Amino acid sequence: MTFTITSEVADAHPPRADSVELTSAYSAALHAGGGSLRDGPVGRVGLEIEAHCYDLRDPMRRPDWAQLNEVIAGLGPLPGGSRITLEPGGAVELSGPPLDGVLAAITAMTADRAVLRAAFARAGLGLVLLGADPLRPPQRVNPGARYRAMEAFFDASGTPAAGAAMMTSTASIQVNLDAGPREGWADRVRLAHALGPTMIAVTANSPLLGGRFAGWQSTRQHVWGQLDSARCGPVLGTSGDDPASDWARYALKAPVMLVNNPDADACPVTDWVPFADWADGRVLLAGRRPTTADLEYHLTTLFPPVRPRQWLEIRYLDSVPDAIWPAVAFTMTTLLDDPDAAAVAALATEPVATAWDRAAQLGLADRHLRSAAQTCVHAAAERAPTELQESMQRLVRSVEQGRSPADDFSDRAVHHGIAAAVTQLARGEL
Repeated sequence: MTFTITSEVADAHPPRADSVELTSAYSAALHAGGGSLRDGPVGRVGLEIEAHCYDLRDPMRRPDWAQLNEVIAGLGPLPGGSRITLEPGGAVELSGPPLDGVLAAITAMTADRAVLRAAFARAGLGLVLLGADPLRPPQRVNPGARYRAMEAFFDASGTPAAGAAMMTSTASIQVNLDAGPREGWADRVRLAHALGPTMIAVTANSPLLGGRFAGWQSTRQHVWGQLDSARCGPVLGTSGDDPASDWARYALKAPVMLVNNPDADACPVTDWVPFADWADGRVLLAGRRPTTADLEYHLTTLFPPVRPRQWLEIRYLDSVPDAIWPAVAFTMTTLLDDPDAAAVAALATEPVATAWDRAAQLGLADRHLRSAAQTCVHAAAERAPTELQESMQRLVRSVEQGRSPADDFSDRAVHHGIAAAVTQLARGEL
């Protein structure tokens, strides 16, 4: 298993030599559903953390592509084994390998972040853990063909502003977990979705976007919500009893974003073409029918809050400060992997399981979400190892006070100004 095969890792995935042509939407569904989840035990954890990159002397300037790559090129292998990738707007992502247990994953990621921060600081750059860029307007610096094609797709879809903000101004923490035993898939996937609004409220950390208070505690979640639900909405079907079939239906209904050809750049698809139509031959893209490689690439252009990639990608968490992201990662993992904690979480989140927008707008100011969050975080805290006690205590205290991380950053921005607040965080000032 590898947890680093995400939509952001590569610019293009040309068809493989063993790729075969799909003959129908049915054959595509079999391929997508059959590879969606892997039967096995739980226990391995992979973490991915995105951080916005700022020039310490001029926080309004986006470091350019060459400068970012120069810093990364000077780094050898990281001690925890993370891969470093760059997002379209220059955010820096660490993608950790799957490790046995959440504590091992947190320890490895902590070590890698320390090395990365030090290297960027020597170059006069700082890395800031916020769910959205509070200062700069959206701007793409990654020249990859994938991202040019994505821009064209969003323009044609009528969501150019949200698409640009999503690609260049948002950042998250992603928790990747084993799918678990086949007989438990339905309950596990339902709980991963049900936890969404509560954990969005807990981690909401993006009250500003582009120099303005946006009116949302998690503007990142709001931005994603403005994109088409066929690509970014929850996967969960009506009953949620068959996650593999739900994913196959979702994937085939979603419009094709771009087509890769071995001898050309990624070509955006500017008409609304569900993948099923391409697979059935009702529409030919790039003059041909799709292959299995085309389908696998299409799956990397789908961004639901919980994405099955043989394992489960939990994608709805804002990027949060170093003081609490270990607690967030532990809480998320514990509530899904520990059977007793999962039972507590399922009961606590049931009343707010579909409150995605309310969570993004109000965070823990909503009393129902706050109640669910308190129950969930306390259940995790009771199981936290000694090494995570300090981070867990910080998280518990914030939740008990009804404060999302967004409240802390808002206070800092009001008191010091947005640019000064960003620079403080970029310099590592608490």
